[in-house]
Amino acid sequence: MSTMKKMSLRALFSALALASVCTAPALAADNKTVMVTAIVEHPALDGIRDGVKDELKSEGFEVGKNLKWEYQSAQGNTGTAAQIARKFVGDNPDAIVAIATPSAQALVAATKLIPVVYSGVTDPVAAQLVKDWKASDTNVTGVSDMLELDKQIELIKQVVPKAKRVGMVYNPGEANSVVVVRAMKELLGKSGMTLVEAAAPRSVDVGSAAKSLIGKVDVIYTNTDNNVVSAYEALVKVGNDAKIPLVASDTDSVKRGAIAALGINYYDLGRQTGKVVARILKGEKPGDIASATSSKLELFVNSTAAQKQGVVLSADLLKSAKTVIK
Repeated sequence: MSTMKKMSLRALFSALALASVCTAPALAADNKTVMVTAIVEHPALDGIRDGVKDELKSEGFEVGKNLKWEYQSAQGNTGTAAQIARKFVGDNPDAIVAIATPSAQALVAATKLIPVVYSGVTDPVAAQLVKDWKASDTNVTGVSDMLELDKQIELIKQVVPKAKRVGMVYNPGEANSVVVVRAMKELLGKSGMTLVEAAAPRSVDVGSAAKSLIGKVDVIYTNTDNNVVSAYEALVKVGNDAKIPLVASDTDSVKRGAIAALGINYYDLGRQTGKVVARILKGEKPGDIASATSSKLELFVNSTAAQKQGVVLSADLLKSAKTVIK
């Protein structure tokens, strides 16, 4: 090969190498990484995850094209949630979505720099994720599933008009549930009713906690406590066997055996969360985006569950339901 040809080839290879170096940053800048974690898998939290993913696609961020997506569940273990948080922070993604309070708390403790978007957290202020509901000026923002408890109590009265003693199974280690128990106790007292608590620190404790309420309550109400929702079938068995009506705040629990629930569509909550994530991927700072809630409530009723738990539902309640499961 002549010296001139060798020089020409070297020049060509050098030009190609330079071109690849110059174009690499542009490719990297076009691709985004979003990591998602949930404290446990159950229909409501899975709905949030799927809603986030679908909304990001509609916003132009599609997995396999310009979006890297990773999801991990902590399987109900707060220690695992902390491990996932550390792993995700080490990977340095463009944003992390934390579904439910324990996972969000683990992420907020693990990073002050990477954008963290929480979802499915009832009270982000009580959980110490943000100082208040305004833009946080930190790396944290998100969407809450907080419900108006007055409406929940009204639903309990509609399902069981003569109810005086309301049982509640919950995880005392979950900040959201503690807040709801405290508020329910106060609001029920104003209505001449009482709250009877039953602790379930783990999902496997839900059945035994529910059994402890037999003979002590007229109805059992459950909030979006992740231990309870993940093991809701154990609660349903007790409700059916002991003829204790079950009222939930998670509409998916109605499909699984609760009589009624006035709650948020968690897939829609995920879509709302996905919009926040997209804004961050497009350049907005999480600290400039105020925390939000969803005002879209849906009433689900299960007439078969009502029969099993010894309740006759009013025609008005059935008529007002968005979905009646038979």
